[in-house]
Amino acid sequence: MPTDVVVVGAGPAGLTLANLLQRNGIGCVVLEARDRSYVEERQRAGVLDHFGGRVFAEAGLADQVLAGVPTQTFLEFRYEGEPRLLDIAALSDGRGGSIVPQQMLVRRLLTTFLDEGGDLRFNAKDVELHSLGGSPRVTYGDVSLDCSYVAGCDGFHGVSRRSIPEDELTTYTFDHGIGWYTMLADASPPKYPLMGIGRHGFAAQFPRGPVASRFYLQYKPGEEDPRAWTDDEAWDKLRLRLGDPSLGGTITDREVVEMRSFVVEPMAYEKLFLAGDAAHIITPMGAKGMNLAIADAYVLAGALTSAVRGDDTALRAYSDVCLRRTWDYQEFSRWFTEMVHDTSGDPFQRRLARARFDRLFTNRAAGVAFADMMAGVDLVS
Repeated sequence: MPTDVVVVGAGPAGLTLANLLQRNGIGCVVLEARDRSYVEERQRAGVLDHFGGRVFAEAGLADQVLAGVPTQTFLEFRYEGEPRLLDIAALSDGRGGSIVPQQMLVRRLLTTFLDEGGDLRFNAKDVELHSLGGSPRVTYGDVSLDCSYVAGCDGFHGVSRRSIPEDELTTYTFDHGIGWYTMLADASPPKYPLMGIGRHGFAAQFPRGPVASRFYLQYKPGEEDPRAWTDDEAWDKLRLRLGDPSLGGTITDREVVEMRSFVVEPMAYEKLFLAGDAAHIITPMGAKGMNLAIADAYVLAGALTSAVRGDDTALRAYSDVCLRRTWDYQEFSRWFTEMVHDTSGDPFQRRLARARFDRLFTNRAAGVAFADMMAGVDLVS
């Protein structure tokens, strides 16, 4: 049977979109190449900003998605070991975010979609998109799905963006010259999300439940291989950069994170619409990756709903609307990255970064501007 929308990919963008479409009475089928266990357990960091939370509240999904989620009000910075607290909620008129590991959000969205009768097909291998300029058709294995629109939410390496002719896209990339080594550990979480800044390099510690923490260490790609560090070496670096000699625990997961940025324009081709990492990659600074995916899904859900009902005005504007937010967040993430990472080793640039940091605490307008970006661009009015 045909459906209104085929959603390719069951990550934050795809599952948010599917739930919103389902709430709007729009038929959709979600295709996911991996099995359910992989999707639910894939470890990813995540902070849901204020307006990301409002998306779920507006759709009546707050109880299913956000129950028991701790709010984020303060950020703690330690500049050469000296602690400074920034009250994000107070500076942004109470618009605090929430600490939501991506796998938790995905698990809850997935369960909600299925419990409400959603059609989600795991292990959908070899997906191909056909007739995007006419009557779209999506195939996988020996299954063929006719639809009105396709939503490509299958990430940077997915089939959706590759289905668009290269000469129809403009691609922007940027290498920040930084690497992050991230570790999940059985270690007492900090009271507030914590970032260490200084001449020894950047480090961070974020809560991941009542007895676990996610740690981050800056390294120099091409000069260092953090995978060769012993656990003792990693802990020594964390203690030094975070100014906490008591840090320690059992490291249970390790990963290297590429600090790179990527944007493709436009985010639409014929009746295919890209969302999330299929259209853009952003560094973790500012925690905007998952929030951009949710923002794309929110805008796309409204536009597709109107289009299915006969008015495609919002759908034609989808790419432009989302790209404005994407570039705004890319700029903020780059600004934040330069403030907390010593990337050049140049003393002059180091002092500029310190001035930028100090201004957050001495100039209320600067603090408000920072907190406003952390809280997120308004999606729901």
